[in-house]
Amino acid sequence: MLDELRSYILEDKFKITILIDKVDIVNYSEIDHFDDREIIVRYSKGVVIIKGENLSIAKLLNEEILIIGKIKKVEFDV
Repeated sequence: MLDELRSYILEDKFKITILIDKVDIVNYSEIDHFDDREIIVRYSKGVVIIKGENLSIAKLLNEEILIIGKIKKVEFDV
């Protein structure tokens, strides 16, 4: 049980959660582009392109970014 909890807390794999008007990305490398209509986030195997309206970054940590706004499209480019 303790090992499972430790691996969950120390997770280093890329993870993206898409909700209505929110995109949460964990274990990204860097932000390549940011404006209110498009945000491009780099991760180990490529980039995630989030397109929409009134996009903004609600949370920005070393390993996690939360993007909010009217999300219209999420694309992966490897």
